[in-house]
Amino acid sequence: MITAFHNLQIISDGHITQGKVILITGDKIVAITDESAMPDGVKKINLNGAFVAPGLIDLQIYGSGGKLFAGTPEVAALERMETDLLSQGTTGFFATIGTNTNQIVEQGIEAAKTYRDKCKGNFWGLHLEGPYLNPIKRGAHPEKFIKKATLAEVKSWIEQADGVIKMITIAPELQDQEVIDYLNDHGVIISSGHSNATYEQGKSFLNNPIKAVTHLFNAMPQMHHRDPGYIPAIFEERPYTSIVADGIHVNFAMIRLAKRELGNKLFLITDAVTAATEGAYQHKFTGDRYVMPDGTLSGSSLTMLKAVQNCVEHAGITLAEAINMASLYPAQLASLPQKGKVAAGFDADLIVFNTHFEVQATVFKGDYLTNNA
Repeated sequence: MITAFHNLQIISDGHITQGKVILITGDKIVAITDESAMPDGVKKINLNGAFVAPGLIDLQIYGSGGKLFAGTPEVAALERMETDLLSQGTTGFFATIGTNTNQIVEQGIEAAKTYRDKCKGNFWGLHLEGPYLNPIKRGAHPEKFIKKATLAEVKSWIEQADGVIKMITIAPELQDQEVIDYLNDHGVIISSGHSNATYEQGKSFLNNPIKAVTHLFNAMPQMHHRDPGYIPAIFEERPYTSIVADGIHVNFAMIRLAKRELGNKLFLITDAVTAATEGAYQHKFTGDRYVMPDGTLSGSSLTMLKAVQNCVEHAGITLAEAINMASLYPAQLASLPQKGKVAAGFDADLIVFNTHFEVQATVFKGDYLTNNA
């Protein structure tokens, strides 16, 4: 049975198109056709003029819905994240664990392996942010758990994970080349973050083989006219670079600057957390942000669609391009060529939202889910 979504505005690959119909069979988009050429005998779903975009992709999120996976990494937290994020139009995410004890990291690996066999499918795996960071730029990460990587430990985690570790944030300037090479050879996306790298160091390892940067401007040396630091190296080498577009972690003027410099390599993450009163990360919500007990800014309260809205309303980025930053570019970094566009042959994972940036529905694996999915 073919399902036809009509009376909509398609946002895909930097363009907004009207007067089209999206035809879906199973979990794939089979065609985009003119509304006047809609075939007979299809199941029609009228979207009442709403925007339809590729499902959003969040490659760095710690928890949602009152369960902080990063603090208590258990199957129930992953299940909650999947459900919450689907209702927000996020059809793919990396559950993130910050710098912590080996026990927490390994508990997270086991929970992810257990859950992946029964997950809905928008949980794609783990992002480890740490513990191999630079303590000088630790941010909210506890210094007592930060350490230099050893090849033996990295191997043990990768082998234990059996493919569930998809991404890792490290401070490359402090790590041995054999560790970086091992991670790269095993298909893990290596992202530089919480780093105090110099301009010269950044020029040496970005895209060679570090192909990503974690939360631009946060937890890295700032630019200076006589000591350029790491950021100009990022602008010149243009790896895939994430940014937290909440206006708190990064001022919107700096998001505009980053977009001008990085173009189609700048992508959105939420870096979102939820309130927690136990463990290494006791996040407290203060009305517009989460902080640690000592007042240090921690994760955000963003959703991916809110990040898109902020880019449009405060950073001068077009809606179509902001959607690319929340879908196409993270899909490219994650090497998922059938995600990130509304086009024939792509996965039928879509977000439906109105002009007020309110989620109306999520299409996941071809199934139409209302926003209380």
